[in-house]
Amino acid sequence: MQNTKKLLSITNLKKYFPVAKSSIFQKNKLYVRANEDITIDIYEGETLGVVGESGCGKSTLGRVLLQLYPQTAGCTLYYGVTLDELTPSYVRDTLRKEKKYRAKLAKASAKARDLEKKVEAAGGEDGADFYLLQECNIAQCDEQTHLSNITKILGGFFVKDDPQGISLLTSIYQENKKCNRLLSLRKKHQVNYDHFSHEVENGDARQKASMTRKRDQEQAALAHIDSQVSELREKIAGLQNDLDAVKAKYKDDPDFAKYEAMLDNGVDLARLTVSEMRDLRKNLQIIFQDPYSSLNPRFTVGQIIEEGLVTHHFFKHGSAKMRAYIVDTMEKCGLQEYMLHRYPHQFSGGQRQRICIARALAVQPKFVVCDECVSALDVSIQSQIINLLQDLKEKQHLTYMFISHDLSVVKFISDRIAVMYLGSIVELADKNTIFNDPRHPYTVALLSSIPTTDPDSADKERIILEGNIPSPVNPPSGCKFCTRCYMATEKCHRVTPPLVEIEPNHFCACHYPERKIDENKNYLFDVKTTKTEA
Repeated sequence: MQNTKKLLSITNLKKYFPVAKSSIFQKNKLYVRANEDITIDIYEGETLGVVGESGCGKSTLGRVLLQLYPQTAGCTLYYGVTLDELTPSYVRDTLRKEKKYRAKLAKASAKARDLEKKVEAAGGEDGADFYLLQECNIAQCDEQTHLSNITKILGGFFVKDDPQGISLLTSIYQENKKCNRLLSLRKKHQVNYDHFSHEVENGDARQKASMTRKRDQEQAALAHIDSQVSELREKIAGLQNDLDAVKAKYKDDPDFAKYEAMLDNGVDLARLTVSEMRDLRKNLQIIFQDPYSSLNPRFTVGQIIEEGLVTHHFFKHGSAKMRAYIVDTMEKCGLQEYMLHRYPHQFSGGQRQRICIARALAVQPKFVVCDECVSALDVSIQSQIINLLQDLKEKQHLTYMFISHDLSVVKFISDRIAVMYLGSIVELADKNTIFNDPRHPYTVALLSSIPTTDPDSADKERIILEGNIPSPVNPPSGCKFCTRCYMATEKCHRVTPPLVEIEPNHFCACHYPERKIDENKNYLFDVKTTKTEA
Protein backbone atom coordinates (compact mmCIF):
# COMPACT_ATOMS: atom_id res chain seq x y z
CA MET A 1 0.00 0.00 0.00
CA GLN A 2 1.34 3.42 -0.95
CA ASN A 3 2.47 5.71 1.83
CA THR A 4 0.10 8.68 2.01
CA LYS A 5 2.50 10.96 3.90
CA LYS A 6 3.58 13.75 1.55
CA LEU A 7 7.24 14.65 1.21
CA LEU A 8 6.84 17.30 -1.52
CA SER A 9 3.77 19.17 -2.71
CA ILE A 10 4.05 21.12 -5.97
CA THR A 11 1.27 23.50 -6.97
CA ASN A 12 1.03 25.44 -10.27
CA LEU A 13 4.78 25.29 -10.77
CA LYS A 14 6.16 27.34 -13.67
CA LYS A 15 9.66 27.77 -14.99
CA TYR A 16 10.33 30.20 -17.85
CA PHE A 17 13.71 30.92 -19.42
CA PRO A 18 13.99 34.35 -21.10
CA VAL A 19 14.95 34.44 -24.78
CA ALA A 20 17.18 37.18 -26.11
CA LYS A 21 15.45 39.64 -28.43
CA SER A 22 16.17 39.01 -32.10
CA SER A 23 15.88 42.71 -32.92
CA ILE A 24 15.85 46.07 -31.19
CA PHE A 25 12.39 46.58 -32.69
CA GLN A 26 10.95 43.51 -30.98
CA LYS A 27 8.39 44.73 -28.44
CA ASN A 28 7.43 41.62 -26.49
CA LYS A 29 9.80 39.64 -24.32
CA LEU A 30 9.76 35.95 -25.21
CA TYR A 31 10.24 33.00 -22.86
CA VAL A 32 10.87 29.27 -23.16
CA ARG A 33 8.04 27.73 -21.15
CA ALA A 34 9.99 24.77 -19.80
CA ASN A 35 7.45 23.92 -17.06
CA GLU A 36 3.84 25.07 -17.17
CA ASP A 37 1.30 24.77 -14.31
CA ILE A 38 2.61 21.51 -12.83
CA THR A 39 0.68 20.27 -9.80
CA ILE A 40 1.74 17.00 -8.17
CA ASP A 41 2.36 15.43 -4.75
CA ILE A 42 5.34 13.16 -4.05
CA TYR A 43 4.97 10.73 -1.15
CA GLU A 44 7.58 9.35 1.22
CA GLY A 45 9.21 6.11 0.11
CA GLU A 46 7.85 6.08 -3.45
CA THR A 47 9.59 6.27 -6.81
CA LEU A 48 7.92 8.68 -9.21
CA GLY A 49 8.88 7.98 -12.82
CA VAL A 50 8.85 10.90 -15.27
CA VAL A 51 8.82 10.11 -19.01
CA GLY A 52 8.46 12.09 -22.20
CA GLU A 53 10.29 13.16 -25.35
CA SER A 54 13.48 15.20 -25.25
CA GLY A 55 12.79 18.84 -24.46
CA CYS A 56 9.53 18.22 -22.58
CA GLY A 57 10.93 19.69 -19.34
CA LYS A 58 11.71 16.56 -17.31
CA SER A 59 15.21 17.54 -16.21
CA THR A 60 14.15 21.14 -15.63
CA LEU A 61 11.38 19.95 -13.31
CA GLY A 62 13.83 17.92 -11.24
CA ARG A 63 16.23 20.82 -10.91
CA VAL A 64 13.51 23.33 -10.08
CA LEU A 65 12.23 21.10 -7.27
CA LEU A 66 15.72 21.23 -5.75
CA GLN A 67 15.89 25.00 -6.40
CA LEU A 68 18.96 24.60 -8.60
CA TYR A 69 16.87 26.68 -11.00
CA PRO A 70 14.72 29.37 -9.32
CA GLN A 71 11.07 28.79 -10.12
CA THR A 72 9.18 31.48 -11.99
CA ALA A 73 5.86 30.93 -10.20
CA GLY A 74 4.02 28.39 -8.09
CA CYS A 75 4.57 26.80 -4.71
CA THR A 76 6.95 23.97 -3.72
CA LEU A 77 6.37 22.75 -0.16
CA TYR A 78 8.80 20.34 1.52
CA TYR A 79 7.64 18.30 4.52
CA GLY A 80 10.95 16.63 5.43
CA VAL A 81 11.43 19.27 8.14
CA THR A 82 8.92 21.40 10.00
CA LEU A 83 8.73 25.18 10.11
CA ASP A 84 9.73 25.10 13.77
CA GLU A 85 12.84 23.03 13.04
CA LEU A 86 14.04 25.23 10.16
CA THR A 87 12.56 28.57 11.33
CA PRO A 88 12.90 30.21 7.90
CA SER A 89 13.29 33.96 7.75
CA TYR A 90 10.15 34.45 5.63
CA VAL A 91 8.00 33.26 8.53
CA ARG A 92 9.59 35.68 10.97
CA ASP A 93 9.25 38.48 8.41
CA THR A 94 5.56 37.64 8.06
CA LEU A 95 5.11 37.80 11.83
CA ARG A 96 6.81 41.20 11.96
CA LYS A 97 4.56 42.45 9.16
CA GLU A 98 1.60 41.10 11.11
CA LYS A 99 2.44 43.36 14.06
CA LYS A 100 2.73 46.39 11.77
CA TYR A 101 -0.53 45.45 10.07
CA ARG A 102 -2.37 45.28 13.40
CA ALA A 103 -1.11 48.73 14.36
CA LYS A 104 -2.18 50.11 10.97
CA LEU A 105 -5.60 48.48 11.25
CA ALA A 106 -6.10 49.85 14.77
CA LYS A 107 -5.23 53.34 13.54
CA ALA A 108 -7.64 53.07 10.62
CA SER A 109 -10.41 51.79 12.90
CA ALA A 110 -9.88 54.69 15.33
CA LYS A 111 -9.99 57.14 12.43
CA ALA A 112 -13.23 55.59 11.19
CA ARG A 113 -14.80 55.84 14.66
CA ASP A 114 -13.80 59.51 15.00
CA LEU A 115 -15.23 60.23 11.56
CA GLU A 116 -18.44 58.44 12.44
CA LYS A 117 -18.87 60.68 15.49
CA LYS A 118 -18.29 63.78 13.33
CA VAL A 119 -20.86 62.55 10.81
CA GLU A 120 -23.45 62.02 13.55
CA ALA A 121 -22.77 65.50 14.96
CA ALA A 122 -23.05 67.11 11.50
CA GLY A 123 -26.30 65.39 10.70
CA GLY A 124 -24.92 62.80 8.28
CA GLU A 125 -23.29 64.53 5.33
CA ASP A 126 -23.26 62.50 2.11
CA GLY A 127 -19.56 63.06 1.47
CA ALA A 128 -18.65 61.98 4.97
CA ASP A 129 -20.88 58.90 4.69
CA PHE A 130 -19.17 57.92 1.46
CA TYR A 131 -15.71 58.42 2.98
CA LEU A 132 -16.64 56.38 6.05
CA LEU A 133 -18.03 53.57 3.90
CA GLN A 134 -14.89 53.59 1.76
CA GLU A 135 -12.61 53.44 4.83
CA CYS A 136 -14.55 50.51 6.28
CA ASN A 137 -14.52 48.61 2.98
CA ILE A 138 -10.77 49.08 2.57
CA ALA A 139 -10.09 47.96 6.14
CA GLN A 140 -12.34 44.91 5.72
CA CYS A 141 -10.75 43.99 2.36
CA ASP A 142 -7.22 44.32 3.77
CA GLU A 143 -8.16 42.19 6.75
CA GLN A 144 -9.58 39.35 4.66
CA THR A 145 -6.60 39.35 2.26
CA HIS A 146 -4.09 39.39 5.08
CA LEU A 147 -6.04 36.74 6.94
CA SER A 148 -5.81 34.38 3.98
CA ASN A 149 -2.05 34.89 3.61
CA ILE A 150 -1.17 34.68 7.30
CA THR A 151 -3.08 31.44 7.91
CA LYS A 152 -1.22 29.62 5.13
CA ILE A 153 2.15 30.65 6.54
CA LEU A 154 1.53 30.25 10.25
CA GLY A 155 -0.05 26.82 10.07
CA GLY A 156 -3.66 27.95 10.35
CA PHE A 157 -3.49 29.70 13.72
CA PHE A 158 -4.96 33.19 13.69
CA VAL A 159 -6.88 34.91 16.49
CA LYS A 160 -8.59 37.90 14.96
CA ASP A 161 -8.75 40.26 17.94
CA ASP A 162 -5.98 38.87 20.14
CA PRO A 163 -2.46 40.14 19.29
CA GLN A 164 -1.05 38.07 22.15
CA GLY A 165 -1.08 34.97 19.96
CA ILE A 166 0.93 36.67 17.21
CA SER A 167 3.41 37.98 19.79
CA LEU A 168 3.87 34.49 21.24
CA LEU A 169 4.34 32.99 17.80
CA THR A 170 6.98 35.59 16.98
CA SER A 171 8.87 34.81 20.19
CA ILE A 172 8.70 31.05 19.57
CA TYR A 173 10.17 31.39 16.08
CA GLN A 174 12.91 33.71 17.29
CA GLU A 175 13.91 31.38 20.12
CA ASN A 176 13.79 28.37 17.79
CA LYS A 177 16.16 30.16 15.43
CA LYS A 178 18.61 30.78 18.28
CA CYS A 179 18.34 27.15 19.31
CA ASN A 180 19.01 25.93 15.77
CA ARG A 181 22.07 28.15 15.47
CA LEU A 182 23.43 26.79 18.73
CA LEU A 183 22.82 23.21 17.63
CA SER A 184 24.67 23.93 14.38
CA LEU A 185 27.55 25.41 16.39
CA ARG A 186 27.49 22.38 18.67
CA LYS A 187 27.82 20.08 15.67
CA LYS A 188 30.99 21.91 14.61
CA HIS A 189 32.43 21.72 18.13
CA GLN A 190 31.55 18.04 18.32
CA VAL A 191 33.55 17.44 15.15
CA ASN A 192 36.53 19.26 16.66
CA TYR A 193 36.14 17.36 19.93
CA ASP A 194 36.12 14.00 18.12
CA HIS A 195 39.18 15.09 16.15
CA PHE A 196 41.09 16.15 19.29
CA SER A 197 40.09 12.94 21.09
CA HIS A 198 41.46 10.93 18.19
CA GLU A 199 44.70 12.97 18.20
CA VAL A 200 45.14 12.43 21.95
CA GLU A 201 44.69 8.69 21.61
CA ASN A 202 47.14 8.39 18.72
CA GLY A 203 49.63 11.22 19.42
CA ASP A 204 53.04 10.87 21.02
CA ALA A 205 53.87 11.91 24.55
CA ARG A 206 55.06 15.42 23.59
CA GLN A 207 51.79 16.28 21.85
CA LYS A 208 49.39 14.72 24.32
CA ALA A 209 49.51 17.54 26.87
CA SER A 210 48.72 20.23 24.31
CA MET A 211 46.04 18.16 22.59
CA THR A 212 44.48 17.28 25.95
CA ARG A 213 44.12 20.98 26.79
CA LYS A 214 42.44 21.63 23.43
CA ARG A 215 40.13 18.68 23.95
CA ASP A 216 39.15 20.00 27.39
CA GLN A 217 38.40 23.41 25.86
CA GLU A 218 36.15 21.83 23.25
CA GLN A 219 34.47 19.77 25.95
CA ALA A 220 33.82 22.92 27.98
CA ALA A 221 32.45 24.67 24.88
CA LEU A 222 30.12 21.73 24.26
CA ALA A 223 28.89 21.81 27.86
CA HIS A 224 28.23 25.57 27.64
CA ILE A 225 26.29 25.19 24.41
CA ASP A 226 24.28 22.30 25.89
CA SER A 227 23.28 24.45 28.85
CA GLN A 228 22.19 27.30 26.53
CA VAL A 229 20.17 24.90 24.39
CA SER A 230 18.47 23.49 27.49
CA GLU A 231 17.54 27.00 28.67
CA LEU A 232 16.15 27.93 25.25
CA ARG A 233 14.11 24.73 25.03
CA GLU A 234 12.61 25.37 28.46
CA LYS A 235 11.74 28.92 27.38
CA ILE A 236 10.20 27.66 24.11
CA ALA A 237 8.16 25.09 26.02
CA GLY A 238 6.84 27.84 28.30
CA LEU A 239 5.93 30.05 25.34
CA GLN A 240 4.20 27.12 23.67
CA ASN A 241 2.12 26.50 26.80
CA ASP A 242 1.09 30.16 26.81
CA LEU A 243 0.18 29.90 23.10
CA ASP A 244 -1.89 26.77 23.77
CA ALA A 245 -3.73 28.67 26.50
CA VAL A 246 -4.55 31.46 24.03
CA LYS A 247 -5.78 28.90 21.52
CA ALA A 248 -7.93 27.20 24.16
CA LYS A 249 -9.91 30.43 24.64
CA TYR A 250 -11.04 30.26 21.01
CA LYS A 251 -11.49 26.49 20.54
CA ASP A 252 -15.31 26.87 20.32
CA ASP A 253 -15.06 29.68 17.76
CA PRO A 254 -16.15 28.37 14.32
CA ASP A 255 -13.66 30.71 12.62
CA PHE A 256 -10.84 29.20 14.66
CA ALA A 257 -11.77 25.69 13.49
CA LYS A 258 -11.78 26.93 9.90
CA TYR A 259 -8.28 28.36 10.24
CA GLU A 260 -6.98 25.25 11.99
CA ALA A 261 -8.21 23.22 9.00
CA MET A 262 -5.75 25.22 6.88
CA LEU A 263 -2.85 23.79 8.89
CA ASP A 264 0.18 23.25 6.64
CA ASN A 265 3.62 22.88 8.18
CA GLY A 266 5.45 22.57 4.86
CA VAL A 267 8.52 24.67 4.10
CA ASP A 268 8.20 26.78 0.95
CA LEU A 269 11.52 26.08 -0.79
CA ALA A 270 11.18 29.01 -3.19
CA ARG A 271 11.10 31.49 -0.29
CA LEU A 272 14.20 30.26 1.53
CA THR A 273 17.38 32.31 1.58
CA VAL A 274 20.60 30.98 0.05
CA SER A 275 22.00 29.97 3.45
CA GLU A 276 18.75 28.27 4.48
CA MET A 277 18.60 26.33 1.21
CA ARG A 278 22.25 25.38 1.68
CA ASP A 279 21.46 23.90 5.09
CA LEU A 280 18.60 21.95 3.55
CA ARG A 281 20.63 20.77 0.56
CA LYS A 282 21.73 17.58 2.29
CA ASN A 283 18.09 16.44 2.36
CA LEU A 284 17.56 17.02 -1.38
CA GLN A 285 20.12 15.51 -3.76
CA ILE A 286 20.46 14.82 -7.49
CA ILE A 287 22.25 12.23 -9.63
CA PHE A 288 23.12 14.01 -12.86
CA GLN A 289 22.65 12.60 -16.33
CA ASP A 290 26.30 12.82 -17.40
CA PRO A 291 28.49 11.34 -14.66
CA TYR A 292 31.78 12.53 -16.12
CA SER A 293 30.93 16.23 -16.53
CA SER A 294 29.38 16.36 -13.04
CA LEU A 295 32.57 15.09 -11.34
CA ASN A 296 35.52 17.36 -10.60
CA PRO A 297 38.42 15.91 -12.66
CA ARG A 298 40.96 17.27 -10.13
CA PHE A 299 39.40 15.44 -7.19
CA THR A 300 39.87 11.80 -6.28
CA VAL A 301 36.85 9.65 -5.46
CA GLY A 302 37.50 10.10 -1.76
CA GLN A 303 37.66 13.89 -2.10
CA ILE A 304 34.48 13.98 -4.21
CA ILE A 305 32.49 12.12 -1.55
CA GLU A 306 34.21 13.97 1.29
CA GLU A 307 33.25 17.43 0.00
CA GLY A 308 29.57 17.13 0.95
CA LEU A 309 30.34 15.50 4.29
CA VAL A 310 32.66 18.35 5.33
CA THR A 311 30.33 21.06 3.97
CA HIS A 312 27.39 19.76 6.00
CA HIS A 313 29.52 19.12 9.12
CA PHE A 314 29.16 15.35 9.21
CA PHE A 315 32.90 14.99 9.83
CA LYS A 316 36.04 17.09 10.08
CA HIS A 317 38.43 17.08 7.15
CA GLY A 318 41.01 14.32 7.51
CA SER A 319 39.34 12.42 10.35
CA ALA A 320 39.70 8.65 10.49
CA LYS A 321 35.97 8.18 11.10
CA MET A 322 35.18 9.98 7.86
CA ARG A 323 37.51 7.75 5.86
CA ALA A 324 35.82 4.65 7.25
CA TYR A 325 32.40 6.14 6.46
CA ILE A 326 33.44 6.97 2.87
CA VAL A 327 34.76 3.45 2.31
CA ASP A 328 31.52 1.99 3.68
CA THR A 329 29.45 4.23 1.38
CA MET A 330 31.58 3.24 -1.62
CA GLU A 331 31.15 -0.44 -0.87
CA LYS A 332 27.37 0.00 -0.63
CA CYS A 333 27.51 1.52 -4.13
CA GLY A 334 29.66 -1.26 -5.58
CA LEU A 335 33.04 0.51 -5.40
CA GLN A 336 36.11 -1.08 -3.81
CA GLU A 337 38.36 0.57 -1.21
CA TYR A 338 41.41 0.58 -3.50
CA MET A 339 39.54 3.03 -5.78
CA LEU A 340 39.56 5.70 -3.06
CA HIS A 341 42.51 7.64 -4.50
CA ARG A 342 41.68 7.29 -8.20
CA TYR A 343 40.46 10.11 -10.44
CA PRO A 344 37.22 10.10 -12.50
CA HIS A 345 39.00 9.57 -15.85
CA GLN A 346 40.32 6.24 -14.55
CA PHE A 347 36.82 4.74 -14.32
CA SER A 348 34.30 3.36 -16.78
CA GLY A 349 30.90 4.99 -17.34
CA GLY A 350 29.11 2.64 -14.96
CA GLN A 351 31.70 3.17 -12.24
CA ARG A 352 31.45 6.94 -12.61
CA GLN A 353 27.71 6.69 -12.17
CA ARG A 354 28.28 4.71 -8.98
CA ILE A 355 30.55 7.52 -7.76
CA CYS A 356 27.75 10.03 -8.40
CA ILE A 357 25.32 7.81 -6.48
CA ALA A 358 27.77 7.47 -3.58
CA ARG A 359 28.30 11.26 -3.49
CA ALA A 360 24.54 11.90 -3.40
CA LEU A 361 23.72 9.28 -0.77
CA ALA A 362 26.68 9.97 1.53
CA VAL A 363 24.91 12.98 3.10
CA GLN A 364 21.86 10.80 3.95
CA PRO A 365 19.23 12.59 1.84
CA LYS A 366 15.48 12.04 1.97
CA PHE A 367 14.73 12.85 -1.68
CA VAL A 368 16.90 12.10 -4.74
CA VAL A 369 16.32 13.19 -8.34
CA CYS A 370 17.74 10.54 -10.71
CA ASP A 371 18.12 12.54 -13.92
CA GLU A 372 18.44 9.89 -16.66
CA CYS A 373 21.19 8.30 -14.62
CA VAL A 374 21.26 5.10 -16.72
CA SER A 375 20.56 6.45 -20.21
CA ALA A 376 24.22 6.52 -21.28
CA LEU A 377 25.06 3.04 -19.96
CA ASP A 378 25.01 -0.41 -21.48
CA VAL A 379 21.99 -2.58 -20.75
CA SER A 380 23.95 -4.89 -18.42
CA ILE A 381 25.31 -1.90 -16.48
CA GLN A 382 21.84 -0.33 -16.41
CA SER A 383 20.44 -3.35 -14.60
CA GLN A 384 23.22 -3.19 -12.01
CA ILE A 385 22.64 0.53 -11.32
CA ILE A 386 18.85 0.10 -11.13
CA ASN A 387 19.14 -2.84 -8.74
CA LEU A 388 21.59 -0.80 -6.67
CA LEU A 389 19.13 2.11 -6.47
CA GLN A 390 16.35 -0.26 -5.43
CA ASP A 391 18.47 -1.80 -2.67
CA LEU A 392 19.57 1.59 -1.34
CA LYS A 393 15.98 2.85 -1.40
CA GLU A 394 14.83 -0.02 0.82
CA LYS A 395 17.77 0.25 3.22
CA GLN A 396 17.79 4.04 3.60
CA HIS A 397 14.04 4.72 3.06
CA LEU A 398 14.67 7.05 0.13
CA THR A 399 12.22 8.79 -2.18
CA TYR A 400 13.13 9.01 -5.87
CA MET A 401 12.09 11.04 -8.88
CA PHE A 402 13.35 8.82 -11.71
CA ILE A 403 13.63 10.62 -15.06
CA SER A 404 14.11 8.47 -18.15
CA HIS A 405 13.22 7.95 -21.82
CA ASP A 406 13.14 4.18 -21.41
CA LEU A 407 9.59 3.12 -20.56
CA SER A 408 10.69 -0.41 -19.67
CA VAL A 409 13.14 0.91 -17.07
CA VAL A 410 10.56 3.31 -15.67
CA LYS A 411 8.01 0.50 -15.38
CA PHE A 412 10.46 -1.65 -13.44
CA ILE A 413 11.61 0.91 -10.87
CA SER A 414 8.62 3.26 -10.48
CA ASP A 415 5.53 3.17 -8.28
CA ARG A 416 3.77 5.97 -10.17
CA ILE A 417 4.47 7.43 -13.61
CA ALA A 418 3.99 11.01 -14.82
CA VAL A 419 3.92 11.53 -18.59
CA MET A 420 5.11 14.98 -19.70
CA TYR A 421 4.62 16.78 -22.99
CA LEU A 422 5.90 20.27 -23.78
CA GLY A 423 6.34 21.30 -20.15
CA SER A 424 3.05 19.92 -18.79
CA ILE A 425 1.96 16.67 -17.16
CA VAL A 426 -0.62 15.03 -19.43
CA GLU A 427 -1.19 11.81 -17.48
CA LEU A 428 -0.38 10.57 -13.97
CA ALA A 429 -1.19 7.18 -12.44
CA ASP A 430 0.41 4.09 -10.96
CA LYS A 431 2.57 2.11 -13.37
CA ASN A 432 0.10 -0.73 -13.94
CA THR A 433 -2.66 1.71 -14.86
CA ILE A 434 -0.40 3.61 -17.25
CA PHE A 435 0.63 0.45 -19.10
CA ASN A 436 -2.71 -1.38 -19.02
CA ASP A 437 -5.20 1.46 -19.28
CA PRO A 438 -3.64 4.59 -20.85
CA ARG A 439 -6.11 7.39 -21.51
CA HIS A 440 -4.10 10.21 -23.08
CA PRO A 441 -3.31 9.76 -26.81
CA TYR A 442 0.31 10.80 -26.23
CA THR A 443 0.74 8.07 -23.60
CA VAL A 444 -0.84 5.58 -26.00
CA ALA A 445 1.58 6.60 -28.75
CA LEU A 446 4.58 6.24 -26.42
CA LEU A 447 3.51 2.76 -25.33
CA SER A 448 2.90 1.64 -28.89
CA SER A 449 6.53 2.45 -29.73
CA ILE A 450 8.01 0.02 -27.19
CA PRO A 451 9.90 -2.74 -29.09
CA THR A 452 8.95 -6.28 -28.13
CA THR A 453 9.88 -9.88 -28.90
CA ASP A 454 6.48 -11.22 -27.87
CA PRO A 455 4.88 -12.91 -30.94
CA ASP A 456 1.41 -12.14 -29.57
CA SER A 457 2.24 -8.45 -29.77
CA ALA A 458 3.83 -8.54 -33.21
CA ASP A 459 0.66 -7.25 -34.89
CA LYS A 460 0.15 -4.48 -32.35
CA GLU A 461 -0.80 -1.22 -34.02
CA ARG A 462 2.04 1.30 -34.09
CA ILE A 463 1.01 4.92 -33.78
CA ILE A 464 3.35 7.25 -35.65
CA LEU A 465 3.19 10.84 -34.46
CA GLU A 466 3.42 13.22 -37.39
CA GLY A 467 5.31 16.50 -37.30
CA ASN A 468 7.67 17.88 -34.69
CA ILE A 469 7.16 19.05 -31.14
CA PRO A 470 5.89 22.67 -31.19
CA SER A 471 8.16 25.42 -29.98
CA PRO A 472 7.98 25.95 -26.19
CA VAL A 473 8.44 29.66 -26.89
CA ASN A 474 5.17 29.82 -28.82
CA PRO A 475 3.08 26.73 -27.91
CA PRO A 476 -0.22 26.09 -29.71
CA SER A 477 -3.48 27.31 -28.23
CA GLY A 478 -5.77 24.81 -26.58
CA CYS A 479 -4.25 21.37 -26.02
CA LYS A 480 -0.49 21.42 -26.65
CA PHE A 481 -0.68 17.97 -28.25
CA CYS A 482 -3.44 18.87 -30.70
CA THR A 483 -1.03 19.56 -33.60
CA ARG A 484 0.15 15.91 -33.55
CA CYS A 485 -2.87 14.12 -32.11
CA TYR A 486 -4.66 11.61 -34.38
CA MET A 487 -8.00 12.21 -32.66
CA ALA A 488 -7.96 15.99 -32.18
CA THR A 489 -11.16 17.94 -32.70
CA GLU A 490 -11.99 21.61 -32.99
CA LYS A 491 -12.49 21.76 -29.24
CA CYS A 492 -8.91 20.56 -28.70
CA HIS A 493 -7.58 23.54 -30.69
CA ARG A 494 -9.63 26.02 -28.66
CA VAL A 495 -9.80 24.78 -25.05
CA THR A 496 -6.90 23.72 -22.84
CA PRO A 497 -7.82 20.47 -21.04
CA PRO A 498 -7.10 20.54 -17.29
CA LEU A 499 -5.41 17.66 -15.47
CA VAL A 500 -8.41 15.99 -13.79
CA GLU A 501 -8.93 12.78 -11.84
CA ILE A 502 -10.87 10.53 -14.23
CA GLU A 503 -10.61 7.51 -11.90
CA PRO A 504 -9.25 7.12 -8.37
CA ASN A 505 -5.57 8.21 -8.47
CA HIS A 506 -5.62 8.37 -12.29
CA PHE A 507 -5.21 11.88 -13.70
CA CYS A 508 -5.42 12.83 -17.36
CA ALA A 509 -5.35 16.11 -19.32
CA CYS A 510 -7.54 15.20 -22.30
CA HIS A 511 -11.04 16.15 -23.46
CA TYR A 512 -11.79 12.51 -24.39
CA PRO A 513 -10.28 10.28 -21.70
CA GLU A 514 -13.10 7.73 -22.06
CA ARG A 515 -11.64 6.36 -25.32
CA LYS A 516 -9.58 3.37 -24.27
CA ILE A 517 -7.50 0.71 -26.00
CA ASP A 518 -9.55 -2.09 -27.54
CA GLU A 519 -10.07 -5.60 -26.20
CA ASN A 520 -7.17 -6.96 -28.27
CA LYS A 521 -4.75 -4.51 -26.64
CA ASN A 522 -4.35 -2.60 -29.90
CA TYR A 523 -3.70 1.06 -29.25
CA LEU A 524 -6.53 2.36 -31.44
CA PHE A 525 -9.23 4.89 -30.69
CA ASP A 526 -12.74 5.09 -32.08
CA VAL A 527 -12.36 8.34 -33.98
CA LYS A 528 -15.41 8.08 -36.27
CA THR A 529 -17.39 10.63 -34.29
CA THR A 530 -14.59 12.75 -32.88
CA LYS A 531 -13.19 14.51 -35.92
CA THR A 532 -16.22 16.76 -36.31
CA GLU A 533 -17.10 17.04 -32.63
CA ALA A 534 -17.03 20.56 -31.28
